[in-house]
Amino acid sequence: MKLKNKHILFAFACFTYAGCKLPAVMQDKEIKPIPTAYVDSRDTTNSADVQWKTFFTDQNLVALIDTALNNNIEMLTTWQDIEIARNDVRFRHGQLLPFVSAGAGLGIEKVGRYTSQGAGDASADITPGKKVPENLTDYFLGFRSSWEADIWGKLHNAKRAAFAKYLSSVEGRKFVTTNLVAEIANSYYELLALDNQLDIIRETIQLQKNALEIVKTMKDAAMATELAVKQFEAQVYNSQGLEYTVLQQITETENKLNFLAGRFPQKIERNKSSFRDQLPRQIQAGVPSQLLRNRTDIKQAELELMATKFDVKVAQAEFYPSLGITGLLGYNAFKHSYLFSTPESLAYGLVGDLVAPLINKNAIIAEFNKVKSSQIKALYEYQKAILNGFVEVSNQLSGINNLEKLYDTKSKQVQTLSQSIDISNDLFKSAKANYLEVLMAQRDALESKLELVEVKKNQFNAVTNIYRALGGGWQ
Repeated sequence: MKLKNKHILFAFACFTYAGCKLPAVMQDKEIKPIPTAYVDSRDTTNSADVQWKTFFTDQNLVALIDTALNNNIEMLTTWQDIEIARNDVRFRHGQLLPFVSAGAGLGIEKVGRYTSQGAGDASADITPGKKVPENLTDYFLGFRSSWEADIWGKLHNAKRAAFAKYLSSVEGRKFVTTNLVAEIANSYYELLALDNQLDIIRETIQLQKNALEIVKTMKDAAMATELAVKQFEAQVYNSQGLEYTVLQQITETENKLNFLAGRFPQKIERNKSSFRDQLPRQIQAGVPSQLLRNRTDIKQAELELMATKFDVKVAQAEFYPSLGITGLLGYNAFKHSYLFSTPESLAYGLVGDLVAPLINKNAIIAEFNKVKSSQIKALYEYQKAILNGFVEVSNQLSGINNLEKLYDTKSKQVQTLSQSIDISNDLFKSAKANYLEVLMAQRDALESKLELVEVKKNQFNAVTNIYRALGGGWQ
């Protein structure tokens, strides 16, 4: 008996040794430290902590975002990604428990007479004087079970990996929410800007038509030429063409917003005067370390990295022996009338299998190397997400500062060029300036006004983009 136990221990040792020759696992690499501040200020107040319904004060925009969050196709898709990940966690948890099934079976068998079973059946009696039938049926009614003992933690680590991926999918949905809120806000401000540009163009067209009538009158009085009339007339046509271009851009922007809101084209409710009167919100960037807490793409990358670490442990456990246990309990008989005879027809069994890879482990090694490479990739993706977040915030902070200065400069330019229109008109009427100078003054004034609206739109977009870059918008 002792010799038999030694043989069992020796076989187990061989299995274990065969499984313990593992490829090297990746050592944890140090994450590059994030800077302590974006600029000289170290104020920890962070605009990302403000809920989007409070951050955006335009109620039409708030209503539009709210509609999109409930109806946007991509948002609805992310819910299904979360459900897929949640059910994968349930599946992995179920693998930790024994699988038990209930069922019934019916079969028929005839074995050869000159076999050990056939010879035994021929010489055996079921009851005194009644031989075992040559065509032997088989009835079974009961339970069967199977269970893999998680002696190396493989199943537990698979569950942990699935749970990390589930949490990653939750962060992924938050990231989609953040981007959707920012995209709708940017498109909404673009729509308001187009509305204001359209008003400027129409006002300019009216001024140009008035100037055209004056030139026609001067031509009749021999104070201007037909060439001047045609030049003023062409300028009106050019502005009218610009009007139609902006109208098309308004339609496309409205349709884009409706698409993001998950609905068919319809009018977007808005108040274009709010664009002129409203000032961009002041932003507090906080400190860079808060990106790790607020930016959902960074948290998602971190959870993906965590999941790959558990995947590596699962792949590593494949090199160790696995212990599988199967069992059955029920009634088994060759004739249905004997099926429930107890204890004669009562059947049970319990089998344990210890299996370890010995030869041709290339598939296991390849799988291990694959998940190890995935872990390294996930680490780089995590570092990339942190670096990208810092750069985005830094760029937007600089942009807000420069756009504020640009808006002040453009405002002065618009004021100056608007005055030049009146001056050029007066000089033209008194023959102290030619018609080209009037046309140039009108053209430059129109362009500067349109550029001023564009700069203000960029200011609103910069505030929205830094709100997104800081990690705001999903709350």
